[in-house]
Amino acid sequence: MRGSSLLLCLFSTSCWVNLMPTAADKTFHFGSCRVSMSLAEIRAGFTAIKANIQSRDPVRTLSILSHPHSLHKVKSSDRCCMTHQLFTFYVDKVFKHCRTEDSFVNRKISSIANSFLSARRKLGQCREQNNCVCGEESTEKFKQILANYEGLNVTSAAMKSLGELDILLDWMEKSR
Repeated sequence: MRGSSLLLCLFSTSCWVNLMPTAADKTFHFGSCRVSMSLAEIRAGFTAIKANIQSRDPVRTLSILSHPHSLHKVKSSDRCCMTHQLFTFYVDKVFKHCRTEDSFVNRKISSIANSFLSARRKLGQCREQNNCVCGEESTEKFKQILANYEGLNVTSAAMKSLGELDILLDWMEKSR
């Protein structure tokens, strides 16, 4: 009996430790939703591949995320919805089409994708509790991002979107 109590205590402690944010994690406020994540780790991974990814961008005259007002002045109440949509966009449309011949770059992309997937899951839980509602303005802004993306071929659009990740990360940092 004493052994099973000790095992239960150790198991509970390990679960609690795994649920705690790491020292590098910071809490971001997206509307009424809070998400702990390491933006510094994502930014470091992106910085390591940014020049490589941006050199693959054949279309320098168009931006996916910087189109006038795409992320500019998103209402605080819409930040959860917009962030969830952007994470879904990057996970479902961008990362899966960003493969290179360079295994280092592919590993960094995979690491960033896993971070986005984890954050999207956390935001999804908040959405399920109806704390993450999409307003008309944020829906229109996201439609503009999709239109910019879909105006290019899939690979070019994915590489361009990945090359603009710093725009998204800067916007997210303002949510702290």
